[in-house]
Amino acid sequence: MSTRHPDDEPITAEGLKALKHELGDLETRGRREMAVRILRARELGDLSENAEYHAAKEDQAHLETQIKRLKQRLRNAVVVETEAKAEVFAFGRTAEVLDEGSGEVHRWRIVGATEADLSAGKLSAQSPVARALLDRAPGELVEVPTPRGSRRLRIQRLL
Repeated sequence: MSTRHPDDEPITAEGLKALKHELGDLETRGRREMAVRILRARELGDLSENAEYHAAKEDQAHLETQIKRLKQRLRNAVVVETEAKAEVFAFGRTAEVLDEGSGEVHRWRIVGATEADLSAGKLSAQSPVARALLDRAPGELVEVPTPRGSRRLRIQRLL
C-alpha cells in the first residue's frame, strides 16, 4: 500500500474472501429467511398488536444494518500481500511465539482488526502485542506492556 487512505482497512486475502462470503450469505439466505419470518408473522392477524411481526421487523432492520456495515468494510478493504520469504513477522504471517513468563508457546497470525480472533490464533495488527512483534525476526525478544503487567515474548519461528 503506497498511498493509504485513512478509511483503508488492511485485510488478508483469506479475510476478504470470508467477508464476501458473509455478505453474500446475509444478502441471500438471511434476507430470504427474514422475509419468510415476516410473512408468517403477518398471517397471525392484526399487525398493531402482533409482537412477532414487530420483533421480525426489528430483526430485519438489524440485518440490513449488518449488511450495510459489511458493504462499508468491503469498500474500505485493502488486501495486504505478505512476502512468504520475508525473514520477519509481518502482516498475514504466522509465527510461534514463546511467552517467557508463562512458558506457553502461541501460534499467532497477524491479521486486520476485523478478522482478529484470538481463540483461532488471529491477532489484530492494531493490538499492542502485534505492534510489538511486527517486523521482528525469529529469536528477537520484545517486552510488551499489558494491563496485567509486562510480557516478554520471543519469536521462535516463522511458519
